[in-house]
Amino acid sequence: MNHQALIVDDEPDIRELLELTLGRMQIDTRSAADLKEAHALLASEKFDICLTDMRLPDGNGIDLVRHIQQQEMNLPVAVITAYGSMDTAVEALKAGAFDFVTKPVDLNVLRNLVKSVLKLSDESIQRDRRSRDTLLGGSGAMCDIRSTIEKLSRSQAPVYISGESGTGKELVAKLIHSKGPRADKPFIPVNCGAIPSELMESEFFGHIKGSFTGAVKDKNGLFQVAEGGTLFLDEVAELPLHMQVKLLRTIQEKAVRPIGGEREIPTDVRILSATHKDLAQLVETGQFRQDLYYRLNVIQLQVPALRARSEDIPQLAEHCLRKLARDNAQPDLSLEKTALQALCQYNFPGNVRELENILERATTLCEDSTITLAELQLPGGAVVSPQVPAASDAAAGAVPLDDYMENIEKDALIKALEQTRYNKTAAARLLGITFRALRYRLKKLGLE
Repeated sequence: MNHQALIVDDEPDIRELLELTLGRMQIDTRSAADLKEAHALLASEKFDICLTDMRLPDGNGIDLVRHIQQQEMNLPVAVITAYGSMDTAVEALKAGAFDFVTKPVDLNVLRNLVKSVLKLSDESIQRDRRSRDTLLGGSGAMCDIRSTIEKLSRSQAPVYISGESGTGKELVAKLIHSKGPRADKPFIPVNCGAIPSELMESEFFGHIKGSFTGAVKDKNGLFQVAEGGTLFLDEVAELPLHMQVKLLRTIQEKAVRPIGGEREIPTDVRILSATHKDLAQLVETGQFRQDLYYRLNVIQLQVPALRARSEDIPQLAEHCLRKLARDNAQPDLSLEKTALQALCQYNFPGNVRELENILERATTLCEDSTITLAELQLPGGAVVSPQVPAASDAAAGAVPLDDYMENIEKDALIKALEQTRYNKTAAARLLGITFRALRYRLKKLGLE
């Protein structure tokens, strides 16, 4: 069964060009000259892709993007914009467009875009879209991020990933890449702060043999290496101003000019960027170009600090210990109760990366399969807060607070399960927690 595309443009010549191009790709097409016709076709037929001009007699392409988003049609839309109107393209991406193409339309760029879209709808290559086993945590914040990653993976819009050092920004970028249509192409991460300033232009855009002293052969830059895939610019705030100008031009023109090259080379690369710094603040102080900031920050994704989701620490620690035991051919490792409590109370300025380092060190110090509080060697000599007797049963000091709270939690879980006839999904909804959080609590309390 052929794929079907909707083409929306009021110029007959453009419609005909797009119909011929897609027809040669074995794609059936339907055309509309304005929004009214487009809405009618969308209501009566099913499409795999929509190509729309920005300027239409009764509105614009962004209106159509918003209509499709509001109707939840799950239809990728590419907007055709006038040359140089990057602000309009950014607005379209923010509204939910899959990508944009500039006039005059480069047919190779258009074909690559359409191929990317069709990969998303081709059930024969649908990938496992679950990220719960990669980006761990049952907290609300992590559930939201995983849901957002699913949506972002289906777009080509630039994403700016913000968050403190050690929160897992590169992992988030990899997931956005691996769940999208570019998954079979390269994912190229680059630490912008690790490249010497004088080598940056050559590293990013490549050079031609003999273009400068030491250029003994042609070299591809990072954009050419990432062709068809994703370029992840980590610590993008470290880019010097002269490189910010060149990067902005590359993003706008979708082309690079190697050092010493006579012509620009078209590029098909999705840009993801990240930094632990406040990029908006750097824009205000003149250290980062505002126009580049708007191009990179089409969609922002904030990765929370570990201290903001401390309920995820037990699961993260268990996963990390399992990996350490496997890598070092050791028996399964576990944490003593006071050691786990201390981890849950610790502030983790270094986030998940620091948790991994602490557990790796503790594993080497551990004399058996259970890690103690002393072996954690938490900075500042962190200790577990003393247990305080709870009210009622614990008033006389007979029941420690942890045990008292555990009993309350058990009762609440059992009542919810009984009330929903042991339907875990319904019980989780009743308790106001995620299904994964319910499963974790049942396992922790021995109720499975």
